[in-house]
Amino acid sequence: MADNHTPEQRRKNMQAIRGKDTSIELKLRNELWSRGIHYRKNCKQVYGHPDLAFLGKKVAVFCDSEFWHGYDWANRKESIRTNREYWIPKIERNIERDKEVNEKLRSDGWTVLRFWGREIQKDAERCAQIVILALERNK
Repeated sequence: MADNHTPEQRRKNMQAIRGKDTSIELKLRNELWSRGIHYRKNCKQVYGHPDLAFLGKKVAVFCDSEFWHGYDWANRKESIRTNREYWIPKIERNIERDKEVNEKLRSDGWTVLRFWGREIQKDAERCAQIVILALERNK
């Protein structure tokens, strides 16, 4: 399948992708905030810069989009048709980095929660409940 965009259109599309305050982050944050749960967002002082961090409870939450973090990578990898030599190593490095971040945080005593974007979009209430349970366990 060929790319339907010119290189300039593709560049503009890629530049518009956000690293913070994504729709999935906002949805989960709003759900937590409505329940009176307060957090630090994009916390630079925590390894891996989690999307949400609960410093006193040592809970780190990541909201991972399916494309960038390699959801169902064994199957999805084959669907990449253009610029494969760039995208496949990039996404595989993201997957590896996520594992490294998880291991480092866990070794430092953190609880790490990762949610796929589709999980948050489908049931933000359930995701928020998982966060709340982790916070209660880490009292």
